[in-house]
This record gives sequence, C-alpha cells and structure tokens, in this order.
Amino acid sequence: MKLVSGVWQPDCMPALSLLALVLCGGLGARALNNGLAMTPTMGWLHWERFMCNTDCQEEPDSCISEKLFMQMADLMASDGWKAVGYEYLCIDDCWMAPQRDSEGRLQADPKRFPRGISGLANYVHSKGLKLGIYADVGNKTCAGFPGSFGYYDIDAKTFADWGVDLLKFDGCYCDSVKLLEDGYKYMSLALNKTGRSIVYSCEWPLYMWPFRKPNYTEIRQYCNHWRNFYDVSDSWESIKSILGWTSSNQESIVPVAGPGGWNDPDTLVIGNFGLSWNQQITQMALWAIMASPLLMSNDLRHISPQAKALLQDKDVIAINQDPLGKQGYQFRKEDNFELWERPLSHSAWAVAMVNLQDTGGPRSYTISIASLGWGMACIPDCVVTQILPVKKKLGFYEWTSSLKMQVNPTGTVLLRLNTS
Repeated sequence: MKLVSGVWQPDCMPALSLLALVLCGGLGARALNNGLAMTPTMGWLHWERFMCNTDCQEEPDSCISEKLFMQMADLMASDGWKAVGYEYLCIDDCWMAPQRDSEGRLQADPKRFPRGISGLANYVHSKGLKLGIYADVGNKTCAGFPGSFGYYDIDAKTFADWGVDLLKFDGCYCDSVKLLEDGYKYMSLALNKTGRSIVYSCEWPLYMWPFRKPNYTEIRQYCNHWRNFYDVSDSWESIKSILGWTSSNQESIVPVAGPGGWNDPDTLVIGNFGLSWNQQITQMALWAIMASPLLMSNDLRHISPQAKALLQDKDVIAINQDPLGKQGYQFRKEDNFELWERPLSHSAWAVAMVNLQDTGGPRSYTISIASLGWGMACIPDCVVTQILPVKKKLGFYEWTSSLKMQVNPTGTVLLRLNTS
C-alpha cells in the first residue's frame, strides 16, 4: 500500500485495474442463456487418464467402453463423489464407430458400447448423475472419428434423444477460422433448439489463439465453459504452464467469467502418478481460486484415501462453487512466490500462497493484511482460516497486521478470510 493524496492505494496497479473489473461485474458480457453452469461444472472426464484406448481385448479394464463408465458411475454415486457435487460423468474422444449410420447419425462403437449411448445415459441417470459426451466442430475428431461439420443439427438432436447432459466440442480438422467460429455458434444454437438442457463446453478460444485474440465476450454468449490452453498432462510442468498462461492473460479472461460461463484450464489430475502431494494441493487450491470446472481425470477404482479426501474437501469445493461467481487472479509474484486471491460472497476472500521453488525446504512468506482484497478483506479485522494443506483456524487479524506462513516447495497454502 502507498499513500496518494491522502488515500491508501495498493502498490500493484495491474492487479488493481483487474480487480475493479472483477468486482464491477467484468465486461458486462451476457452469458449463454440456457440456465446451466451457474457455478463451475463438477464431474469426471476420461481423457487424461484413459486417452484413446480402444483395445478392450488386451486391456478390458482401461479401454473406452460402457463398462468403464458404468464402473465410474457406480463409484461416483456410492463413494461420496456425487454427495460433494461431482455430477457429470463425461465421455471424451474415441467412443464412436468409424462411420455414421445410414441416416447420417453418429453411433457408438457397437462392441465397446453394446447398449449404445442412450443405454449408458439411462444407467448414469439411474445413479442420480448426468452424462457428458464428446464431438468435434470439424470434419473429424482429434483421434480421427467422424466430426460434426455439416451435421450440427443432426448431432445436437441425436445427443438430446440419447439423454446427453453435456457436450465437449473440440476443434480439430476445421478448415478456416470462420468455419471454426460459425461451427461453435451453430452447435450452441442447435443444442438449445433441441429443448434439452445440455451444458456446452467449447474449445473455441484454444483454436483461435494461433490466429488472433479470441473475443471472449462473444464466446461467453455461446458457451458454458471454454478451454484456453493446451491439454493438461500428469506433470508439474503442465500445471505450472497452465497457471503461467492464465496469469499472463488474466486481464482478458478473468473479467468475463461468471455464472453461466467459465474459463476451463482442463482436468484435475489429482490421484494419478505425476504430481507430488504438495503439487496436488496446488492444483486443487488454484483450480478453486480460478473458479474452474472441477472435472477429474483419474481412476476412481484405484485412488488413495489422501487424494480422495483432497478432491472431496468441502471447504475447497465451497470456494470453487462460491455463488458470487467471480474468478480469482494472481496479484503478486516475487522471490518464487505467487499470491492469488478471489472475492467470495458475504465479503469473504480466498487467498493462495504458492511456493514455486522446487529445491530446499519450506519457505516463509509474510504479507500485510491490508494488501489483500484491495485492502477490503479485513476491515476492521477478520477471521483467517487455513483450508489447505490442513484445515486450522489462525484466529483474528486486524487490518494493520501481517500474516506469515510456511509454504512447502511447489506447494500452496490456501486461506479463507471472513470479516468478523
């Protein structure tokens, strides 16, 4: 903070201008008018963990088949996932047969999905869950299966007839930027025309960035969430690159997020193989700060109790699902530390301290309470609760006091500040 003309102001003006946009409702962009995704979508998606494995003879337990999704549906319903908000069970690429049927409709691979997608949807719905599916705006999917170009109305009606609740629409094999934009818009209208409530997950800006800066105000009018950056992989380098891209572009993408439309940094890979425990905490904490869709890509049949507890942490999920619907942002970076914050309902704030250093031991970081939330987080004082890595009450802090925390290498301390 610094004194300017008798008024205390934050010393980081880019974050200040961004915060002003966030708190004032962003760019005033109109959301897709389908009444869906009023908070970030939560569920499970197969891609990062199971990829395009179609060999059910050699690998029956990990191939893309109705068996896999039925097993995941069973666990989501019985193992506490649905109870904390994970609702959508999503199929990604490689579910299709190589050709459309005689009437031009997409069809599931008959060997791997013998009851078809409608049969799987019925099973998923019987568990109190919703089914997501994958298609592509271009001539082919990224894995080479039939694309939706020229078939948008047919495919939208097919998905609705099957009982699908979410569509992930990829952007491979599209011949031009205009066709890409027009295709994403057309499918949005086609889905709404079916009369069925179908969450629309776009990859529109991801495929636009190589050509020009996407128009996020327009994208928000057609999509419920949208991918901006490359696919996540099960590695710390991947998580860091997503966070780095997000913070570098936050002036463009943060203000437009809100109820009905969200930036999607891709799936949670917690419970897999590539992240340390501290790095898993960092992904969970920052995905909550960023108001990201929480779509897990892991094997719920083989997940550690520790990873399960992190993914089901109700306090972290409450931050992610906060009804105010404001995306958080990075407001400071120094000495291999990043500080992120997010305004929450009832004048609360979430703050994440990230230690990017990957050598040595835990490091201390001290921050003045007055610098958090544009100085509004703790006036005149607040109650600070540490949410991650373990929950504990840190007590009352006055506006003029400081907060000192120890943060593990590549780890994060996630805090919640509530005015007293």
